[in-house]
Amino acid sequence: MIIYEEIEKLKAGLEYCYDDEEVDSLKQNAIKNCRIYNSISDEDKQAQYDFLCEMLGSVGDNVWIAKTFNCDNGKNIFIGDNFTGNFNLTILDVKEVYIGDNVMIGPNTTITTVGHPLTPKGRRQHLAQASEIHIGDDVWLGANVTILPGVRIGNNVVIGAGAVVTRDIPDDSLAVGVPARVIKELENDI
Repeated sequence: MIIYEEIEKLKAGLEYCYDDEEVDSLKQNAIKNCRIYNSISDEDKQAQYDFLCEMLGSVGDNVWIAKTFNCDNGKNIFIGDNFTGNFNLTILDVKEVYIGDNVMIGPNTTITTVGHPLTPKGRRQHLAQASEIHIGDDVWLGANVTILPGVRIGNNVVIGAGAVVTRDIPDDSLAVGVPARVIKELENDI
């Protein structure tokens, strides 16, 4: 019988204990890095960009994230070119989060790759499970949007303010509501 470390379970997409020492050290490092990033002067855009390049998995050109930014790891966030993350962006990147080119994210948005058991026993054991998220090119997430684990958002998509995205959203779509649902096909004029 193979016994897996909690970090191996996490990486494999299995249930893992989130307060395991090795797993927790990733979060503590991310908290430290977010504190550093959030302390960089707003006027020093180059220093902000340089630190994001060091902190995250990959960062394209012309990327900016407003304060306050929080994440769970940092190294699992991959951002394309021309990205704006507005105030109070939280990305719980226990698993990978891939963000395409020309993406705008409104204030108070949460992108979370991690969920917890529906049973009290599982929650008392501090269990979690994570699934990666993909956000395509030319996407606008309005204010207060929540993206849940495992979701894929296509290209040329607008998610209306306050929406909770629980399932995949196809290309060229406007989605709104809780849970978010597609209400309109969008023109792709590029």
